[in-house]
Order: sequence, then C-alpha cells, then structure tokens
Amino acid sequence: MRPGRRGLRRGAGSGKVGVVLPLLTSPFWEAYNDDIPEQGRKAGVRVLPTVNSDNDPSKQITDIDNLLAQDIKGLVVSPIDSAAIGPGLSAARRAHVPVVAVDVAPDRGRVAIVVRADNRAFGAKACHSLGRAVRRGTVVQIEGDLASVNGRDRTAAFNDCMARHYPDIKILDIPAGWQAEKAAAGLEALYSAHPGIKGIYLQAGGVYLAPTLRTLQRHRALVPVGHRGHIAIVSNDGIPQELDAIRKGLIDATVSQPADLYAVYAMRYIKQAMAGKPFKAGPTGHGSTIVRLRGGNLEDQLPAPLVTRANVDDRSLWGNRV
Repeated sequence: MRPGRRGLRRGAGSGKVGVVLPLLTSPFWEAYNDDIPEQGRKAGVRVLPTVNSDNDPSKQITDIDNLLAQDIKGLVVSPIDSAAIGPGLSAARRAHVPVVAVDVAPDRGRVAIVVRADNRAFGAKACHSLGRAVRRGTVVQIEGDLASVNGRDRTAAFNDCMARHYPDIKILDIPAGWQAEKAAAGLEALYSAHPGIKGIYLQAGGVYLAPTLRTLQRHRALVPVGHRGHIAIVSNDGIPQELDAIRKGLIDATVSQPADLYAVYAMRYIKQAMAGKPFKAGPTGHGSTIVRLRGGNLEDQLPAPLVTRANVDDRSLWGNRV
C-alpha cells in the first residue's frame, strides 16, 4: 500500500533506524550525535548506534549499504557530498527504506524530507554583519566543501550580498572543505601576504574557529572587539565555543545552526516516514516553513538566528544548553 493512504500495515513506523553522521571532529556534530539517542526515545524510534563516515563520501555509501544489510526500516543521513550521496539514496529506495536527510540536501535522489536551515540566509547574515563592521578593505571567507550544497549556498549568498551592498570590500577565499588543517594553512598564507585583513567569515565555526583564533594569536592580531586593530569575525554553527568567544570579544557574531532541532525533527520525521505519512509544503507548527526544492524534495527550513553580544546569553540558543 502506498504511503499516506489509510490502512497502513500493523507495525508501520516501527523497526530499526540507522543514523549516518558526516564527521565527528566538530563540536556541532558531536552535539547532534549526543542528542540523537534521547530524541529517538522521545519520538519512539529504535535508533541503532550512529555511524561516523569520517568526511569520506565513499565511506558514507558503504556505511549506508552496511546499515541496509542490517534490515533497517528507516535511514537518517547527513550527506557529505550532495551529488555523491545519490547511490546510497538509490540503494535505500530499492530496499523500500525511507530516508530523512539532515543539514545537507542531496543534488539527486529522493528523500522523504530534508531537515535543514536556510544556508543562503547564513551567508547573507554573515555578509551584513561583516559589511557593517568593515565597510571597506579586505575580508577572508573560509569556505566549506563546494561539493556540498551548504558550502555552495553560503558562498554564493555571501558573495552576492557583498557585491550588491558592500562594493568596497574585497573577498579572499580559502577553500577549506570543512577541514581545520586546510583552514589553518590557508589563513596563515593569506594573513602573511595580506596583513591588513579587516574581517573573516567562517562558514563552519565547529571546525574553523579554533585554528582561526590560534593563527591570529600567533600573529598578535587577536584583538578584542572595540579595540584598534580588531579583525571582525563572523561564524556559522552556534557551538558553545563560539558563544564564549563572543562574550570575550574575540569574535563578533555567529549564526546559530539548530543542532538540537536537527535531532528533534530527524527523529520525528523518520518516524512519520516509516509510517507512510506524507509531508507537504507550507508553514509548520514549529516556526519554520517546508519548501519544495528544485529537484522535487521537500525541505523543512528551521530558524537559525544571528547571535551577537546583545543576545549571546539567550537560553533558547542550543549552544547555551549543552
């Protein structure tokens, strides 16, 4: 019987669920990983131990195949590469296993729904925050993996916004691929060549914050907000370390990507998908909107607020509760 119709078979919505992580070298993904068991229990989902794909797209496909061999009835996956995830989604479809994608939307392949925030808004918020602080001069953008729609969306939105609203700012890019080592090496090289850098945009604070602060400290350029010579820094993720850095004046702002809500709705949606309940575009009851993506998949775009000194102590921020 097709999903969404009455008379679903007995036990629909039950069975083992596999959860595949992209990596565990970021406090953001550690927080999401830690929250999955509790949210699984709350949603009534039987979650197997999570699987870490170590930022390797090929390993991620193998991880999915291994979970399907364990007769899972639902799959939650955070794609490392938006295109490379296709064979894994196809394998799940052949096995009649519904999939919820978290954080990254696939470029191809069908999923029941994507749980994600509006990543173009991340780039635009970072642009305006840095633009107002810098006005003119050179800023560095430490990019994510451009094989991921998240990296592409953040970069495109940041660049478009800067070109439109802050034409006197020059952007230097570091293609770091969500890897701390590449971020550190790239920033070291750029800062040595351009010591007059006025701002930095970190597309993933979970992996880029620590190497960025260490590099600036080594060059005696880690100057607090409000002091002469301060390099404005805006990040993405909302991890506790970013919030502490805002309080200390080391960075100016971050966009809080909702790791807690990712876990909550990943579990709720996979439960519904296994039961054959359909999703539809439109406003939700939890302050977000489900939109239809270009490829046909639906995406729940969860809110991701900008965090500054003005609201850094807000207890609703997940980074203040872990």
